[in-house]
Amino acid sequence: MPVGLLTLEIQLPYVHSLKEKRAVVQRLLNRLRVRFNVAVAELDHQDTWQRARLGVVSVSSSQPLLESSLQQVLAESEKILGQDVANYTLEFF
Repeated sequence: MPVGLLTLEIQLPYVHSLKEKRAVVQRLLNRLRVRFNVAVAELDHQDTWQRARLGVVSVSSSQPLLESSLQQVLAESEKILGQDVANYTLEFF
């Protein structure tokens, strides 16, 4: 049973406070949880205004299905944040 981890590096140059950053991140986390039924958490840079690292984890019976699902999560994240998604990694265990 494969486990997939999608890590998103996000840059938020227009954010000027932790409150603004948390609002943007929380909106994305909630949307991904509801729409894709995945586990999502902020992994790093909690106290930095303009950066965030998010982890998205899912489990599936097959790796191709899991990869497709996480690619959809990535596409949705890019749709919501646009160029703010600076980098990502996709790993399977």
